Amino acid sequence: MTTDDFYMGLALEQANLAKSMGEVPIGAVIVHKDKVIASGYNERETSQLASSHAEFIAIEKANRVIESWRLEECTLYVTLEPCPMCAGAILQSRIPRVVFGAFDPKAGCVGTLINLLQDERFNHQAEVASGVLEKQCSEILTVFFKELRARRKGN
Repeated sequence: MTTDDFYMGLALEQANLAKSMGEVPIGAVIVHKDKVIASGYNERETSQLASSHAEFIAIEKANRVIESWRLEECTLYVTLEPCPMCAGAILQSRIPRVVFGAFDPKAGCVGTLINLLQDERFNHQAEVASGVLEKQCSEILTVFFKELRARRKGN
């Protein structure tokens, strides 16, 4: 097991917490100097806030732990490719490395629709590793939405 696999496994644990709360199962962890300093999972339905994405929550927690808006020595692990809002937050917080699991064909902005994190027109770019534990990260979402559709069809 690689280091990226290990930390993505922790992000998947966060995704499972989201799923247990009826949220879309997306999880994130932020690692600083080989230590997890923050984690988060999708909470949009619970909070009714558009910004309650796993990455956004983890970034804000990490800011408080480090006591800085700059997360320059951190790696973000997230189970789904970041959307435009989260990619913007990653750039603004200066995270140098992002690792994601599943690709997002509808909103992915780290290579699928556009690659905001490596656009040289911005004053910050991030290294990206994609497809880490992709099968597990995709499967949790596929199963969640399949079950959701079945419940809605039954009602």
